[in-house]
Amino acid sequence: MAMKTSSAKFKDRVDEGIHNDFMRLAVSSAQERLHGRRLMAVDELGSWEDWRSLGEEIRQHVLSNLDFYLHQLAENVSKRGGHVFFAETAEEASGYIKDVIVKKNAKKVVKSKSMVTEEINLNATLEAVGLDVVETDLGEYILQVDDHDPPSHIVAPALHKNKEQIRDVFKEKLAYTQTEKPEELTAHVRGILRKDFLNADVGITGCNFAIAESGSIGLVTNEGNADLVTALPKTQITVMGMERLVPTFDEFEVLVSLLTRSAVGQRLTSYITTLTGPRDEGDVDGPEEFHLVIVDNGRSSILGTEFQSVLQCIRCAACINVCPVYRQVGGHSYGSIYPGPIGAVLSPLLGGYDDFKELPYASTLCAACTDACPVKIPLHDLLRKHREVIVEKEKMAPFTEKMAMKAFGIGAASPMLYKFGSKMAPSAMSPFKTGEIISKGPGPLKTWTESREFPAPGKESFRDWFKNRETGGKPS
Repeated sequence: MAMKTSSAKFKDRVDEGIHNDFMRLAVSSAQERLHGRRLMAVDELGSWEDWRSLGEEIRQHVLSNLDFYLHQLAENVSKRGGHVFFAETAEEASGYIKDVIVKKNAKKVVKSKSMVTEEINLNATLEAVGLDVVETDLGEYILQVDDHDPPSHIVAPALHKNKEQIRDVFKEKLAYTQTEKPEELTAHVRGILRKDFLNADVGITGCNFAIAESGSIGLVTNEGNADLVTALPKTQITVMGMERLVPTFDEFEVLVSLLTRSAVGQRLTSYITTLTGPRDEGDVDGPEEFHLVIVDNGRSSILGTEFQSVLQCIRCAACINVCPVYRQVGGHSYGSIYPGPIGAVLSPLLGGYDDFKELPYASTLCAACTDACPVKIPLHDLLRKHREVIVEKEKMAPFTEKMAMKAFGIGAASPMLYKFGSKMAPSAMSPFKTGEIISKGPGPLKTWTESREFPAPGKESFRDWFKNRETGGKPS
């Protein structure tokens, strides 16, 4: 699956999301639950703002010295017998991984959850050469079985499905015969995946953080599947975005504490695993061969720009869990594997404005996302900067919007025209009124008034009301 998940128009995706009552209820419930748990976990930690400042400092330090830490990481991985490949593009990354696997004459690949492998369209590349690729994260496995349905959330990819829908998918695709109880669904998948783990030739993981000083890979999971992906197959491949680095284990500890609390409201997730190279003599498990694929795919072009702070992201989804827009439209409306506020900032940078120019406008600019971010990414400011670039630099604003803004600029610059327009507005809008509300707005107002209350302009302007108030209702 590539970063772009839908060819439908943005308005059509949003319309579908708004009218999906189950999805909206599921998202609302999940947001409230995750946000509540996060607040409890944050309170237990104490001095949360100090922790956020420390997280921001660590991430900014890494980005400012990224070349040094990437070199250090690569050197230490190589010293431990691993292979390092720097991929400039998604195609280079997925092509290298495919070549490694094909040379091994491998047949089955097991994967743990990884957003960057979604970004580089890895599964499709491997399946195109006949490989059996199995997602082992339960949420990702559900989506894979259900005809490769795209994820709708960074942490909880199957958030948009309920247990009854999952049961029906399993009945159709996996010969499932039990109920919709989560324990029974999970046990059925566990039985299937156990055989896949034992028969897999290659294991592929993502990377939460790589530790430069030791050449280690850090994984944060709740299901234990990543440990099996790395322990059983003879060949292991880790794929990481080039910015996902920490200098030492001390910084790793800080960011993991921020990640687990911000993502799911836990002090720690069930498994915090660090892996360092292939199996040493005397080790009871682990791969015989290890490859680290470091993916650029547009990240280096963000460095040094006004958008650099987006690379501080630790993929916790805290911004998604508080976003009022995501709450109403769901993850699929964004048309990207990265939904929510972070997706609205990151997707245009990695995927281009041609595909994702609408996403910076899918925001109220309320700054709830910025307040929730554990590493202090100013997401609402970055969304506003995207809008400036789209309009002023890329010249991609719709023609109607350009004309409307030009007309408003002319009118607002002239006191006489502004006063005339204010007096004419009530009469001009009267055909579209229902009571005191415009219910069927013309042109660009149509979509707005279909889903929101849009007050009709009053017969008395504010200026006139204020003057009459000062004079007791008598003409001045």
